[in-house]
Amino acid sequence: MKRPEGFDERPESAAPETGAPAPRQRRAPRPPRRAVPPTPDDGLEARLDPAPPAADAETDSTPGTSPRERAEAFAGTAGRRLGAGLSSVAGRLRAYAPDEDHATAHDESRPVADTAPRHDGTRRPHGGANEHDELAEHDERAEHDDRDAGSATDARVTDVLETPIGARVRAAETAREARIAKRRRRLLERAEVRRFTRRSRHRRAAWITAAGIVVVLGASILVAVYSPLMALQTIEVKGTNRVDDAALRRALSGQIGTPLARLDFDEVKRDIAEFPLVESYVTEEAPPHTLVVTVTERTPVVAVRSGRSFDLVDPAGIVVQSAKARPATMPLADIGSAKLGSRVFRTMTEVVLALPSTVRSQTKAVAASTADDVTLTLQDGSKVVWGSPDSSDAKARLLAALVKDHEARNPGTVVEYDVSAPDNGVIRAAG
Repeated sequence: MKRPEGFDERPESAAPETGAPAPRQRRAPRPPRRAVPPTPDDGLEARLDPAPPAADAETDSTPGTSPRERAEAFAGTAGRRLGAGLSSVAGRLRAYAPDEDHATAHDESRPVADTAPRHDGTRRPHGGANEHDELAEHDERAEHDDRDAGSATDARVTDVLETPIGARVRAAETAREARIAKRRRRLLERAEVRRFTRRSRHRRAAWITAAGIVVVLGASILVAVYSPLMALQTIEVKGTNRVDDAALRRALSGQIGTPLARLDFDEVKRDIAEFPLVESYVTEEAPPHTLVVTVTERTPVVAVRSGRSFDLVDPAGIVVQSAKARPATMPLADIGSAKLGSRVFRTMTEVVLALPSTVRSQTKAVAASTADDVTLTLQDGSKVVWGSPDSSDAKARLLAALVKDHEARNPGTVVEYDVSAPDNGVIRAAG
């Protein structure tokens, strides 16, 4: 009869000969150890089972086996357990993200070599009957350490796993939207505040502007009145012909160094009055350091005999200059016993100034006994009865027409023109 393959049937009565080596027993192949599914309380590190299978214990403790066989059996058991632990760790690592704590725990959870020292300081011998007991004690210590180390790692991993990536993204978007909404709300609040405070802001701006203008004006006035920045340094004189402008500037030099706003114009008037040829003047301030004086000189209108010379006199009776000969274009005034500047003299000069230029150039002399009896003498000997200075413009136009008509009809004839009545001019023959 054929025996099944894989069994070794030997008669029990067959005993080994004395001195022969004992035959090696064959063991049936063991099925691979299945990985234990992880539980919520398990750590991430692989741990060895503290209690070895009964079959291994029986196999290892079988009497008659050599130390080498026992070591091989122990190594096989340890390898299987290590493989099971590594497969469990690999499965857990696929479920969790890799972390340094996993690698550290994995390294610490590996079985200790046979030469690891005991608690009493001695080293473990290679092989021996109490290997399983020592292995169990080592597993208990490793399990206790794994629980302590794994609790912190489990807490960190749980926090990471309980917060999905999508939730974190949504939280970030929500925070960003909240910031945007906060900024918009702040802008809207600011716009509302500006809308409701527009009138007060405008009123405040108006007050600030007015105060600024007042301050600027006050500062300008202070600078102009009291600051040496606006002090007089230069005096310019314009319009002089007969007047010495250098002498006039020297007369006004007392104002040098005074601010333009504080010039004493009464003193300026007294200084200019010392020059009789100045009829009038105009002052103009040119900041920051200049005063401009424009002078109008006196213009003589008649000549008055004074001994052997002639004084050229203006309408106010001021002698502008003296000359040895009478100017051909200037009439000779016969004032008689009247004085220069008297009413009779002013009437004579007023009539001379009212004459047309064509007639004035032909006037040789003017005389008056009273203010209402003015008589003119022309170059050809003709006379003009003017009368009072009233309506001098109308009389001047009438006289110009009469002279033109007479020269057209009887040129060279000496006549007398009477324009005392401006509405009725008369030409008489000279008597």
